Amino acid sequence: MQIELTKENVKLIGRTLKIEDVLWCALSGTGAAFTFTGKKLMVTILGGSQATLENNEGNYARIAFYVNGRRVLEDMVTTAEKTYTICDNEEEKRMDVQIIKLSESAMSVIGIRDLEIADTESVEPLSEKARKIEFIGDSITCGYGVDCEDPLVPFTTATEDVTRAFAYKTAKALDADYSMFSASGYGIISGYTADPDVKSPEQLIPLYYHSLGFSYDTFLDGKNTTKIDWNFADYQPDTVVINLGTNDDSYCQDTVEKQKEYAVAYTRFLKDVRSKNPEAKIVCVLGIMGARLYPLVEKAVAEYTKETGDGNVCTLELPEQDIRYGYASDYHPIERAHDVAAAVLTRALQ
Repeated sequence: MQIELTKENVKLIGRTLKIEDVLWCALSGTGAAFTFTGKKLMVTILGGSQATLENNEGNYARIAFYVNGRRVLEDMVTTAEKTYTICDNEEEKRMDVQIIKLSESAMSVIGIRDLEIADTESVEPLSEKARKIEFIGDSITCGYGVDCEDPLVPFTTATEDVTRAFAYKTAKALDADYSMFSASGYGIISGYTADPDVKSPEQLIPLYYHSLGFSYDTFLDGKNTTKIDWNFADYQPDTVVINLGTNDDSYCQDTVEKQKEYAVAYTRFLKDVRSKNPEAKIVCVLGIMGARLYPLVEKAVAEYTKETGDGNVCTLELPEQDIRYGYASDYHPIERAHDVAAAVLTRALQ
């Protein structure tokens, strides 16, 4: 028997899109969660476009399957279609199951085909949590390179795991549902640049915030994630956490005019976020990979509050990663640094 991955049958995690019998996932942490009652549960995972599968240079989508909170299986999606047996028990059991995309949207997407169970078995959505959080960020939120504790080893999606990053850890600590909107290298006015004289204006979170995220990959029918609008009514968070500025700093550095541009654009983005999340507390954080632009975040929030009268926005400086912990790929934070930041953010949100 086939069970459709709709909100009536499963809890949809993050920004997803159902096309016929496939639930498409692009952004970090997207997927589905449900309670399965039965013996055997199978699911088929689809890769993205054939061009991406053939020419992805190792940056395939990374996925994980959880049963009762324990990761029982993970894989890299290197083929167009593969069926996984999540459980196969001799006796009927009731268990909570999660399917999570661990890697980010830019390099690759996945599809989850309808669940396969016996006619006598059942699936029901996990209960909604009392608290909902949206995280908006960059590679830090994605868990970039967290599984590679050598800063000199280049990044691949095989070392990316959103569940080991501060945002996911914060949501788990608060027993909250989450939605991630994050992309490595992205910022407010510039993505990461190796040359501060050269802006990277294409890699901006505000350009794609209204969509299913940025990806070089496409769904099987050719749909590109950036061309698909997200229905914000489907997920209204209690809290929005914005962690953007690390990549902008590679461009702004200590140049006053560039920093002013960043603050103005940040204020503008806050207005956009507020328009889509009218009741949410907005918390603007920065600092895990450096806090040079944090005073500009404070300035942007102060200007936003002055212009709008909206007092439901605040700032929080997160602790910078400690050199004593070591570094992950490309000098990104290892899990210990994420744990420290998550603890600070969790206390603040409590």
